[in-house]
Amino acid sequence: MSLVAQAAPALAGHEKAWREWRAALASPRMHHGWILAGRKGLGKARFAHAAARALVAEPGVPQPTSAHVDIITLTNLPASTADEKKREEGEAYQLKRNISVDQVRAMQASLTTRPTLGARRAIIIDSADDLEKSAANALLKSLEEPPVGSFFLLVAHRPGRLLPTIRSRCRIIPFAPLAPEEMDAVLRAEAPEADTATREAAAAAAQGSPGAALDFVALDLAPMHTLMLRIAQTGDRDMALRGALAAALGVRPDRNRQLAALDLARAVAAGRLGEVEAAGIPALSDTYAELARLSGEAATYNYDPGLLVLQIGTLLARLAAPIATIDG
Repeated sequence: MSLVAQAAPALAGHEKAWREWRAALASPRMHHGWILAGRKGLGKARFAHAAARALVAEPGVPQPTSAHVDIITLTNLPASTADEKKREEGEAYQLKRNISVDQVRAMQASLTTRPTLGARRAIIIDSADDLEKSAANALLKSLEEPPVGSFFLLVAHRPGRLLPTIRSRCRIIPFAPLAPEEMDAVLRAEAPEADTATREAAAAAAQGSPGAALDFVALDLAPMHTLMLRIAQTGDRDMALRGALAAALGVRPDRNRQLAALDLARAVAAGRLGEVEAAGIPALSDTYAELARLSGEAATYNYDPGLLVLQIGTLLARLAAPIATIDG
């Protein structure tokens, strides 16, 4: 459990969500449970932290600019003691795959006291998709009988996978992909080092997800994007492009880079929709479904990076001309 709420401003493009949230804040009976639903990378977590600050703030009461004692965040912890040390030293580190029941119970123990600076407290779960089954069941008890002044914001990339009983006790704020001009504005503001070509490639690959676009720039995915496009368009009969793709991914890529590569491959496959003829739609659909399956499994299992990138390239090669499709 962390009592630190990130102070980063919400990403652009969520005016409708903000209108709904501000209307709720102004209502005499604020609902206690909220699900922020939408694709990963749309800025839901940033919205949650900004919305939580708006929730707990009270007129005339000075609010801290960094950590806020009345905002509790449950998220994936470092995977090991070594990763905890890396986090403390500001280095890249791996995360646990799930939010544990112990984290939820520790949060619930803190709700037995009154909020510190005002009458309200916010609890952010980022993301609720990662709750262990026992953790989800424990959270349900708090949603069924919420302590006075406690409000829950659940970030959910796949809300359909949440317990139906959790969904039934929360209001849902949907988050839609950003428009092209909004994506460009985000990239100009958050990644000023990116040139025009990189911004355009990032926006196209991210398909309305500002988080994915920023990852594209930060993880230097442009070389992989170029190779994936070539494989999907022309095939890879001698596997030379797949070899180059493996080199672009890196010898020992961390999980974030592997997952970003899979997201990128799905975006490339989706981008082919307007380019293939009707006869190619079944192959495109099957390829996208297989990439989606791989993405789900890669978030849980440890795949060999070399084999993973080979599978990605092979799937994308199916989208090329018939001769490339036969080759694999």
